[in-house]
Amino acid sequence: MPLTRSKSLPSTDAITTENGGSDRQKNLPSGRSVAGILHKWTNYGKGWRSRWFLLRDGVLSYSKIRRPENVNMLSPSDDVRLIGDNSTDRLSRMYSCSGRGGRRKHHKTIGIVHLKQVSSYRESKSDNKKFYIFTATKTLHLRTESRSDRAAWLQALACTRRILPLESLNGDFSFVSPKDLSISTERLKTRLREEGINENLVKECEKIVDSEFSEAREQIKLLHEERTKLLDALKQLEMANFEAEASGIHESVYQLPDHKYSSLRSGKYSECSTSASSDVFEDISEEDEPTFHDTIECFSEPDVGSGDMHFKRRTRLPDPAEKEKGVSLWSMIKDNVGKDLSRVCLPVYFNEPISSLQKCFEDLEYSHLLDQAYEYGKSGNSLLRALYVAAFAVSGYASTEGRHCKPFNPLLGETYEADFPEKGIRFFSEKVSHHPTVIACHCEGKGWKFSGDTNLRSKFWGRSIQLEPVGVLTLEFDDGETFQWSKVTTTIYNILLGKLYCDHHGTMQIRGNRQYSSTLKFKEQSILDRNPHQVNGVVEDVTGKKAATVFGKWNDSLHYVAGDALNKASASLLWKSTKPPPNVTRYNLTSFAITLNELTPGLEEKLPPTDSRLRPDQRHLEKGEYEKANEEKQRLERRQRMSRKIQESGWRPRWFEPQGESESYKYTGGYWEARDEKRWDDCPNIFGEFTEEIADCA
Repeated sequence: MPLTRSKSLPSTDAITTENGGSDRQKNLPSGRSVAGILHKWTNYGKGWRSRWFLLRDGVLSYSKIRRPENVNMLSPSDDVRLIGDNSTDRLSRMYSCSGRGGRRKHHKTIGIVHLKQVSSYRESKSDNKKFYIFTATKTLHLRTESRSDRAAWLQALACTRRILPLESLNGDFSFVSPKDLSISTERLKTRLREEGINENLVKECEKIVDSEFSEAREQIKLLHEERTKLLDALKQLEMANFEAEASGIHESVYQLPDHKYSSLRSGKYSECSTSASSDVFEDISEEDEPTFHDTIECFSEPDVGSGDMHFKRRTRLPDPAEKEKGVSLWSMIKDNVGKDLSRVCLPVYFNEPISSLQKCFEDLEYSHLLDQAYEYGKSGNSLLRALYVAAFAVSGYASTEGRHCKPFNPLLGETYEADFPEKGIRFFSEKVSHHPTVIACHCEGKGWKFSGDTNLRSKFWGRSIQLEPVGVLTLEFDDGETFQWSKVTTTIYNILLGKLYCDHHGTMQIRGNRQYSSTLKFKEQSILDRNPHQVNGVVEDVTGKKAATVFGKWNDSLHYVAGDALNKASASLLWKSTKPPPNVTRYNLTSFAITLNELTPGLEEKLPPTDSRLRPDQRHLEKGEYEKANEEKQRLERRQRMSRKIQESGWRPRWFEPQGESESYKYTGGYWEARDEKRWDDCPNIFGEFTEEIADCA
């Protein structure tokens, strides 16, 4: 059938025939392919570019058009409907060129979108020629020559999407039954007789072949039964999905039901892939802002809690009650020249609404890596256990990207608990020393325990602050294998002028007590470095032989290659950071960090009076009550300055005890048991009113 323009589409022009006349459009009763030229937004440098689009068999593909004769995606015998006058003119010139002996070049497809991966397609409200196609990973911004052409494309997309399930259900699922399989040994017997083999040996060979074939047929029979069951299940699922779509959507609405994938508000994607590139999408005005749907609405995590409590953790901070006022760090330094800076209370503007105790728990955001490490070690794969431990040690730095505010400094004796049954972990931390400041923590997971204590030594270099962690982190699996490491140096740049940012650098030694240990090097970022945040390392056995190589970025992902050689093409993914939350604030908290200070239903009455969630200045800051937060912070700072006197008077931490001369602390246990009994008699109300007399009594 020749290429024609269908009457069912709004466009009505025809292709000029050879005799100079003009034929009216013919209906294509069976044609399901649609083609035409659309303008696609590429980037701000190139703007809108013409692309040849073809919708066929549920796949929308597009390619560049440099000259009319380059369009070689169709042949005159194709059953295709054309949309738009521009498309007709292009093809007419193409066939005119080919009729004069012109050679059509092969045209390369640069982009493919499967309609089953499309979450929605929608008209633009501000431009009657523009529409969008949304997938889970990218957005196509398209524009037609006329409003009627846009309606034709959207109609074709909707019709093709509805037809797809029926086509897959009516596909050919035929398969040869094992009963119909047979084998003949006549040729074998004839050949053996020609070689002079006696008849008894020929019969014995025939029996061997029949026996082997019988075993093979039984295996084929089992595979046939499994395949039949799988196809039946797929048919039922696809029919259920099709019926749901058919009953829940109107033709004028192009939002696809039951497939609410997240679309990215902004991003840089190329035409031919969904990975990051130099392309930038067109800005969408407020009136044109599309509706985005997150996968959490369709695939929500199970409710968490204990007893009869069921709740979902929050996904955003409360809306601020007041408008925040900016503070100049330079003016603060100028106003406090000659004063004891240890007695200067920084305003809450420089804080984020979590404490350093909660910040420790952020290192456990990717605790599933330790669950995987435990399972691999349990199955005898010690190398993968060491690799996943290394990935976990790196993943703790991902949450620091873009975090410019400092956490609250805990009071002496302040604690924090985190019970996350959906992750299978329970975490507890306590500030065990004020001078020097030491925070100890303990966490229990599925087959492992994580503990440690940290102390930061800071150095001020004028334009930057260098933080050197002191302390050892210990990971112990239930089978007795342990790993220990210390954190690397963190430097915060542009303290006074310029854009504030932090970087992690140094060497991390992860020492195992059995077969494998790791060495990771965090590369320090230079001024001209275009590839920052790099991490490279190796995993070695007890003899010092390299067993695997790891590489990646501490803010993004980590990969590994097993063996002595490094071939990045064959690398496997160990860890990938999660995407930032949609409701970004100036604190740049991750989705996990947003949940840390939440008072979930029924939790407050179970907490001890020392828990960070009950700290008033931190709670006021979270609510956006900045004046109250500053007042409470100044009051608690006065109490903080008494901590050294309290510590020297014989104060001891409640839940941790020091380990000899090593200055490390060990969890003594009993916290969760006391929590179940609400036994907090020996826990003081450290956030209440505090006077010098109370300090003397303590």
